[in-house]
Amino acid sequence: MLAWVDWASHLANSPGKQAELLAFAASLSEQWMAVLKKNPANPDRGATAPDRSPVNDRRFNDPAWDQWPYDLFRSSFVNQTKWWEQATQGVWGVDPKHQRLLAFGAKQWLEMLSPANAAVFNPVVLKRTIAEQGANLARGTSNFLDDLRRQLSGQPPAGTENFVVGRDVAVTEGKVVLRNRLIELIQYTPTTEKVHPEPILIIPAWIMKYYVLDLSPHNSLIRYLVAQGHTVFCISWRNPDAEDRDLGMDEYLEFGLHAALDAVTSVVPGHGVHAAGYCLGGTLLAIGASAMARDGDTRLVSVSLLAAQTDFSEPGELSLFINESQVALLEASMAQTGYLTSDQMSGAFQLLRSYDLIWSRMIDEYLLGDRRAMTDLMAWNADGTRLPAKMHSQYLRRLYLNNDLSAGRYPVTGRPVSVGDIAVPVFCVGTASDHIAPWRSVYKLHLLSSAELTFVLTTGGHNGGIVSEPGRGNRQYQIHTRAAGDGYMAPDEWQATMQTHPDSWWPAWSAWLRERSGDVVAPPLIGAESSGYPTVCDAPGEYVRN
Repeated sequence: MLAWVDWASHLANSPGKQAELLAFAASLSEQWMAVLKKNPANPDRGATAPDRSPVNDRRFNDPAWDQWPYDLFRSSFVNQTKWWEQATQGVWGVDPKHQRLLAFGAKQWLEMLSPANAAVFNPVVLKRTIAEQGANLARGTSNFLDDLRRQLSGQPPAGTENFVVGRDVAVTEGKVVLRNRLIELIQYTPTTEKVHPEPILIIPAWIMKYYVLDLSPHNSLIRYLVAQGHTVFCISWRNPDAEDRDLGMDEYLEFGLHAALDAVTSVVPGHGVHAAGYCLGGTLLAIGASAMARDGDTRLVSVSLLAAQTDFSEPGELSLFINESQVALLEASMAQTGYLTSDQMSGAFQLLRSYDLIWSRMIDEYLLGDRRAMTDLMAWNADGTRLPAKMHSQYLRRLYLNNDLSAGRYPVTGRPVSVGDIAVPVFCVGTASDHIAPWRSVYKLHLLSSAELTFVLTTGGHNGGIVSEPGRGNRQYQIHTRAAGDGYMAPDEWQATMQTHPDSWWPAWSAWLRERSGDVVAPPLIGAESSGYPTVCDAPGEYVRN
């Protein structure tokens, strides 16, 4: 409402913008009238059928949308979308964040009101209904009732039963060698006779189950690294409950990163560690590595940040959900429960891609009656985690609202840390279609660090761009290493300059790690009593099943 009042009041005092919108509406009206004349009953229609209208919207790709009156419905929707895009931009005096919020809100309303979402206006649905004599709508109703039943009873979506943790996903062999109140640490079984001496420690985000990096055997990043001769350890975060409300970022560093690093260096003594963090796990790693550099701790030999932000000044559309008012509302809610539910988190993420994740699914499953095939990544996405109240509040305020890390204000053990203190080589991955950690935001690490920095831009989104195994179609990436101390290149210039390589970025990362590792040696023991970290249980452990 505040954003709308800001926009409406300034628009009311902007006669130039009003005139511009009126002229634009008039031009769109002419286009709409031209479509209206396509009516076969109209005598002015002419003998020749009009050419297909170019519409850059894949929901209208089917040729059935070219027929009257469906092209009229499509034209009305497209014209409304164009007008609101113009109306919400460039109004003098409107707060930029309010402008973005209003444009986002208008987009959500338009997505909901699309003619594609209504059976009576969607020619594809009508054609299917006639051909099947309504059987598709009967299946769709059954699908809807099944989804509603699952939602009300707290059951996972249909099809997730085909992706059981430890049976179908998260099946890379290994042992849990550490369990504390917050994490289980998994050491994976080597599959090569020799391994690189420096182990890899993976820190996934605590807002998700770790096995996004260990899905099915064919697309498991962890299994791939093990097959390349690396000794791999991975943190599995415990799913918190109300009793964990007071766990904060300090505890996630102490019982998470530092406890795991202590275990890894005890199991593989005498060697440095390649640390890799994904999403907020990468942000946590950047904070921890900065503190280690400040304190003279030299156990890390490299840092890899996968779709992880260190500067939150431009976090993309996710910032629309994060302001002082909304954080205060979340804190009030979490004061009651002690945590943030996974449904609250996933709801925000779904709105960032509402057509792909909400409306197109409803059309397929409820109107066309076709259940979408469940994939391992979709099943993992439905296996959500909760977030402790204190930690969630701290990272929203310190990182998103205040941007303390990039400004050198983030405190660890009472003293601020600086990402600029990290001197070891850094490998950083951004994904081109990321709505959670936009790649230009990830790229801002170039402004914070003068260390050797290898940046990769890969196709795909926040999850799909990282889970991008070799041989997967329609994948490509760009890569460049900036030597320590070299000058800055703007992201758009970087993207326009760097060569594009086909296929997955995984082999490039493996080669980068290999170049910064020593000669291969015999694999370390797993769960050895002598290391102080004996086997607790088999991978994937117990925390991931909670």
